[in-house]
Amino acid sequence: MTHIILLIEDDEHIMDINRGKLEKAGYRVLEAETLRGATALLETEPPDLIVLDVMLPDGNGVKWCEKIRGGSGDPPVLFLSAKDKPPDILEGFGAGGDAYLTKPYDLNVLLANIKALLDRASRMPKTIKKGVFSFDVTTKQAYFDGKDILLAPKEFALLSLFAQNEGENMSAENIYKEVWGQAMVGDTRSLRNCVYTLRDKLADVGCEYRIEKVYGTGYRFEKNID
Repeated sequence: MTHIILLIEDDEHIMDINRGKLEKAGYRVLEAETLRGATALLETEPPDLIVLDVMLPDGNGVKWCEKIRGGSGDPPVLFLSAKDKPPDILEGFGAGGDAYLTKPYDLNVLLANIKALLDRASRMPKTIKKGVFSFDVTTKQAYFDGKDILLAPKEFALLSLFAQNEGENMSAENIYKEVWGQAMVGDTRSLRNCVYTLRDKLADVGCEYRIEKVYGTGYRFEKNID
């Protein structure tokens, strides 16, 4: 299996060097010079690992990393940055980064980090079972009693979160942060719409679980005992 690495870097010289080294090592490389381009690539061809610069023309890579951390199956993120102060490095890990190398760096050290992160990811379970539900974290497919629920990515992340917190009251703010990877800031429409479609899809496969609105709090996921 050939692993796909997404390089997000606006310095053409660094991009060329890193791409050549990775391709020589047998990786398939996708390139993006901006966060907007990287976001588009995530939708069309999800990578196995992201190598991410911090200072990019259209934004901050650390903030972007925090934003995309929305659910199970996220690829490992390795930061490459000239920002080498301890607070900068800690911010990268706090945003969900898995490794942080400061520029300049040794290309062999870069390769060693990539291999270690991919090896660790390969040892993680690809399927997570929770009661009658199973979640394929690679394909982002969820099953109820073996039936594919046919979920969109955000619906997959939401159901996974609900299944892990069955019977608990969960605030809308916390759900939004976990699934969308950012503060809700008063926008509940995306969450409400996702809940509505998830309810319909669970009903379509005969699932006896319900998503209950808890007024003043948020939502609770529990088995329907009616």
